Amino acid sequence: MRNLRFLVSLTVAVLAAPAWAEPLDARKLLSDAQASFQPIKPAATESTQTARAALGRRLFFENRVSMDGNVSCSHCHLPDKQATDGLPKAIGVFGKENPRNAPSIFNASLNVKQHWRGDRETLEEQAEKSLLGPASFGNPDQATAMSKLKAIPAYAEAFAKAFPDDKDPINSKNWGAAVATFERTLLTPSKFDAFLAGDAKALSPQEQAGLRKFIDTGCASCHNGPGIGGDSFQKFGVSADYWTETGSKTPDKGRADVTKNDADLYVFKVSSLRNVAKTAPYFHDGSVADLTKAVKVMGKVQLGETLSDADAAEIVAFLGSLTGAVPANYSAPEPYPDAAAK
Repeated sequence: MRNLRFLVSLTVAVLAAPAWAEPLDARKLLSDAQASFQPIKPAATESTQTARAALGRRLFFENRVSMDGNVSCSHCHLPDKQATDGLPKAIGVFGKENPRNAPSIFNASLNVKQHWRGDRETLEEQAEKSLLGPASFGNPDQATAMSKLKAIPAYAEAFAKAFPDDKDPINSKNWGAAVATFERTLLTPSKFDAFLAGDAKALSPQEQAGLRKFIDTGCASCHNGPGIGGDSFQKFGVSADYWTETGSKTPDKGRADVTKNDADLYVFKVSSLRNVAKTAPYFHDGSVADLTKAVKVMGKVQLGETLSDADAAEIVAFLGSLTGAVPANYSAPEPYPDAAAK
């Protein structure tokens, strides 16, 4: 009788368990995941301590180069928001609004190009040209930006150490190179990387179920590689106009404005999903504030799938496993004193 009661209780417990508690073929899941994704590791300590990386870190947090003296690279990439700013569209110099959402700078080195439309080929180019952006630093030319650095005495030695072969090292090319060197140290591995490395227990049963759903639904066809995205361009709205689902007021032509090719209409860089649970709002225009809704929008407009609440919840659980720790070197150093400081 006691055994019968135990069997009845066990049966009830199994039937009452959520779907994600059902056993998964962990070996097959791992194999499928490794076919689509690659793990990343934190930057080596020695790479974060070079003279060029140290200068880049300092420049990344330097606001005196902007026209209003208030904006640095870090202005739109806050550590408590996984290097985003939490706004639909970034706000730059003199309170000007940028045309698009500020993506995280963490893991940006894994991207095929920079910016939503891919109009910056490299991190170096993005950093250098940001100095002239009307809604970023707002300088009229590079000479104006560099004159502000040259007016801060300590930068002369810092640039000379970082670029020892340059006779006049304080220039915009070296600004871009130094900032990019620092940005390449900003990798954020998570427990998903431990899973990819073979630790099946690194993900919870719910996260594993979400990963299976993510792969089987087709999300991994675009969001793949080490960045879980970031390495390709796709039309936003394959199965339906994206703005009908996101509520975007003005459709963005996307990459077509860069290439002048109608085939690139509404094409954007596939965003990296690393740290996505912490980087709301979502999409190029920050039009969706909730991750579950964003997942459903993607299912509808990209895959033609109407995801149930349960399906979306599983995928969101997996996406949470992509959150990594803020890199230890992602903080502002003590600023160099101005020339007038005593």
